[in-house]
Amino acid sequence: MKKRAAALALSVAVGLSCGGLAHAGDPATTKEAAQNAPDNSGRNVRDRDGSTLTAADQGTSKGDVALTQKIRSRVVDDDSLSVMAHNVKIITVDGVVTLRGPVKSKEEKQRIASAAEQIAGRGRVNDNLEIAQ
Repeated sequence: MKKRAAALALSVAVGLSCGGLAHAGDPATTKEAAQNAPDNSGRNVRDRDGSTLTAADQGTSKGDVALTQKIRSRVVDDDSLSVMAHNVKIITVDGVVTLRGPVKSKEEKQRIASAAEQIAGRGRVNDNLEIAQ
């Protein structure tokens, strides 16, 4: 118990000596975040506005879940794909698959879209994959 109290006191002291604790609403914190925004912050804003599908939109029917699982397995089992490609979003709603996220090359984009189409069926895949710059 004494160790926890000492650690807490040390944390507070260090925080105060560094100019105090930052708060999410502080103008300085907001300005700093804007200056150091990660390169995907524009995508994050787009995802929050509801105009694009996100993983939270994944259908919950057995068919949608099974379809997503089959495509994910095919993508992950393909050793020719990069880690980036292995992590693309695969979202199935009412049997229609949406692919989103960055891949390293045109070839990866085509491989993933082709695999998804083979499993889901022709015309049932929205390929929104992006080639990373």
